[in-house]
Amino acid sequence: MNTANQTKTWKEKLHEIIYEADTPSGKLFDVVLLVLILASIVLVMLESVKNIDAKYHNALYIGEWIITIFFSIEYILRIITVKKPFKYIFSFYGILDLLSTIPMYISFVFAGSHALVTLRALRLLRVFRILKLARYLGASNQLRDSIIASRVKILVFLFAVLVSSVIFGTIMYLVEGEENGFTNIPKSVYWCIVTLTTVGFGDIAPQTALGQFITTIIMILGYGIIAVPTGIVSAEYSRNMKKSDDEKLKTTEPKINLNTQRCSNCHENNHDDDAYFCKVCGNNLH
Repeated sequence: MNTANQTKTWKEKLHEIIYEADTPSGKLFDVVLLVLILASIVLVMLESVKNIDAKYHNALYIGEWIITIFFSIEYILRIITVKKPFKYIFSFYGILDLLSTIPMYISFVFAGSHALVTLRALRLLRVFRILKLARYLGASNQLRDSIIASRVKILVFLFAVLVSSVIFGTIMYLVEGEENGFTNIPKSVYWCIVTLTTVGFGDIAPQTALGQFITTIIMILGYGIIAVPTGIVSAEYSRNMKKSDDEKLKTTEPKINLNTQRCSNCHENNHDDDAYFCKVCGNNLH
């Protein structure tokens, strides 16, 4: 009985360190985690530089494996310290943790795939929880809502741009011809999109006077096309801001909880600051 209680206490303490940032040990663990994430990304970036890799390949490789082993142990501990491990495994952060751990192991089968450890950068999203920056997420949520609300208008606009690119691309194919690099309609459409977006790789260029005149029109249209999606989202964002301000005048501002505790039973993490029990399953939040 004592052994069982000790095991339970050990798991609870480990869960508190790994999943929560309200205790000194939990904060230290999260800070170390963030430092290792940044270090692993820097190591991969340095390894891609041939001069540095030639001199320090072994040190960089060993460093990557040390960090990978740490993340592997961390991932396993996250699984064994929760009562319903599949809740964590298939959660957003659970999938991110797995994706950031396996690239080095996959590199044994697919050479060079270890570069995918840069996916670990996504784990830096935890900084909002660790530093309790949730109160500053309102603006990003409004921008997200504005983009979602504008999606139909943007899709219609992009469809019109695509149709225009096909038409102009076909015209340029007929005007310039294969001898000037416009060997087929798909390649001409590709040139039109590159020109319309003002990217201008320069791999294909019109040679005839008529082609250059049409190109001038396309480039001028490109500036207007770039501004349209921005205007659509900006208008929606302004509308949401006004709506939000009107709602604030009618109601009190909603409370933002900074509690970082995560339930070890159901993996719920959105608890009130003064909560002692999980609001979903009633489990003790210790």
